Amino acid sequence: MEAQKVLLSVKDLWVKFRVRGRVLTAIRGISLDIYEGESIAIVGESGSGKSVFTKTFSGMNDANGFIDQGTIIFNDEELADTTAPLNDRAKRLIEKARQQLDQHAKLELGASVYRKLQELESEKHRRESVSEEEQAREKKELDDLNAKRTDLYNLKQTLDPHKEKDKIHEMTAQISVLDKQIKEAQKKDEALLKEQQKKASQDTSFLKEYEQKKSALQAEYDKLLQGSISEKTKKRNEILAKEIYLSIGRYDARQRRKLSKDLVEALKKAMQLGVDLDDENERNKVFDTVAFRVRYLDETADTIHGTCVLNLANVKYAKDWSRIRGKKIATVFQDPMTSLNPILTIGKQITSIIIKHQGCSEGEARKRALVLMHKVGIPNAEARFDDYPFQYSGGMRQRIVIAIALSCQPKILICDEPTTALDVTIQAQILQLLKDLQKELGFTIVFITHDLGVVANIADRVAVLYAGQIVELGKVEEVFYDPRHPYTWALLSSLPQLAQRNTKLYSITGTPPSLYNQIVGDAFAPRNPYCMKIDTLEEPPTFQVTETHFAKTWLLDEDAPEVESPEAIRDLHQKLLDAYHLA
Repeated sequence: MEAQKVLLSVKDLWVKFRVRGRVLTAIRGISLDIYEGESIAIVGESGSGKSVFTKTFSGMNDANGFIDQGTIIFNDEELADTTAPLNDRAKRLIEKARQQLDQHAKLELGASVYRKLQELESEKHRRESVSEEEQAREKKELDDLNAKRTDLYNLKQTLDPHKEKDKIHEMTAQISVLDKQIKEAQKKDEALLKEQQKKASQDTSFLKEYEQKKSALQAEYDKLLQGSISEKTKKRNEILAKEIYLSIGRYDARQRRKLSKDLVEALKKAMQLGVDLDDENERNKVFDTVAFRVRYLDETADTIHGTCVLNLANVKYAKDWSRIRGKKIATVFQDPMTSLNPILTIGKQITSIIIKHQGCSEGEARKRALVLMHKVGIPNAEARFDDYPFQYSGGMRQRIVIAIALSCQPKILICDEPTTALDVTIQAQILQLLKDLQKELGFTIVFITHDLGVVANIADRVAVLYAGQIVELGKVEEVFYDPRHPYTWALLSSLPQLAQRNTKLYSITGTPPSLYNQIVGDAFAPRNPYCMKIDTLEEPPTFQVTETHFAKTWLLDEDAPEVESPEAIRDLHQKLLDAYHLA
């Protein structure tokens, strides 16, 4: 994989949803590099986070979902390349930003003293507040009470007011009790805080020392700010001003004015704190609070040129998704009937996408659409162009969905269980079609499935998800024939092809954990027949098995007892050959 280009780099991604007054954590700290031209399968049970993960980097999660932390860097040179006119208006905007930055740069001269002032204020605030342990305990108590009230209220809403009046009255009374307990807990927290503040206000020795230190530091800070910035800093600020102009160039005039002001303010705060703005990563973080950073490269007499750092976890401008979704990252969903509009012709549905993203004429769009229909195997495409979806079979409809997804030649094709709604024969045809088109067009496939038989046919690498985390990652041969995580063992043991006559098909006991709650230890521990004590106490790190194979299980720790994989999946290759009666 070293020779391949990283197309999408996901680092420490956390995705959460607000659901009925509570927060559900669907993705928990996923890090994954997806390479150009590869096929990677994302597998796991329903609810493991497969679809949420891929919807996150195509901007398709529901409105109640949000990225809590992490980055998703999309390395696409064409999309990243940015140019803007360097006219008189642009020069005035750049010069104004430069002057403001030069003025704010003096704050860097006193940054070390400013941080000491901040630490002094933090110390005073800590003395006036309850301890972190007490705060955590109070928060947990209040969160538990609110969670109970929310669950009870939601359950009450499901009851029939005509037939279940008694239950409704009972739950109303329970909710009232919880409301009282919540108010009492809040009053208790307020009383503890007032008591601590009173205690701090009576500590005269600390307050005297605090005022003396603050006065001395403030005097030193004011003196440092009287200095002058260097020529090196002025040159850096000139580049920063140009990067501000490049970064806001795609917005309309009103937004440009606001964002320019916000970026200057963000850089001012960074200078005040002494952030190293010569460091590329630090500069990216500062810009990311407002807009994508466009790194300055060069300029001509009438054009300025840069490259955009595309962090898809930080898209704030809706129009940015229209340049990415469909054009660069496309999706094929599992049910073609819900993916196609039943009242528009097949041809219209393909050409509308081509016209929108490629800006060509209707005649040219028709030609391209017919080429795509031939590529995906639609017989007599010219005659079927004006047919409606109901006139196509299920397999043909899915081929059209694939044609629409590929109409703008995306870099990444997300296939969200695209064969689930099809019969076995058609499934094989669709999988072969995807492989053939990938060889021809060179896109990357991210294949979501819980069918490990499909994985073996299409994937180069496999990422196994459980409770919003990647628990095993490796080449398809490594995950199939040398799996290391007990969850992967359980998934493979569930393969129908391994079932013997007159025996029960293996199933994983228990259910996945609730993602509303904080998970302690290994999320799979309650269902893991190989569970050790440490699994219930501490989350395992990710262990490296080979250069390309990783697993998140304490069984790989050097102090763990030796445990063999289940007998059912040993020599899996031969068992699958026997199941299919292959030599």
